[in-house]
Amino acid sequence: MDWNENQDAGYPLQQATEERVKLFPEYEEWIRIYYGRWEEMLGNQIDGTVTILKQLIDNPNYKVVALTNWSAETFPIALERFDFLHWFEGIVVSGTEKMRKPFNEIYELTLNRFNIEASQSLFIDDNARNIEAAKKMGINTIRFNNPTQLKSELRSLKIDV
Repeated sequence: MDWNENQDAGYPLQQATEERVKLFPEYEEWIRIYYGRWEEMLGNQIDGTVTILKQLIDNPNYKVVALTNWSAETFPIALERFDFLHWFEGIVVSGTEKMRKPFNEIYELTLNRFNIEASQSLFIDDNARNIEAAKKMGINTIRFNNPTQLKSELRSLKIDV
């Protein structure tokens, strides 16, 4: 996981792969497959979550931006594959910014770039470390488990979905 997060923070995929192969030559085939066949691991969108996103984006009362830990080299593939990624008012991609969640700098960058007050924002993420970091910065949070749970928690916050 640490190795992958390193690339999410902007480290070049080819360089990371070669370094890992040198460390573990007996696993070279598997190491090269990780990014070589990465698109096959990408999976599909979660339709229920995309429906919720559409409802939030269609509501003029909300500014909806994305903050993602993602390699700058692979994110364009996701942009091409998933139409919903084009719906956001903006996206902060960790690999492009050379920083990643759960470090404060990327949350601060996102808040500043889109003129968002931490106390007036809501951060949704499936990673407990990312949620805890956002909470410490005064950002409201929901830890995502599934679309049903997300919808319920949004409604409990009086957010129409």
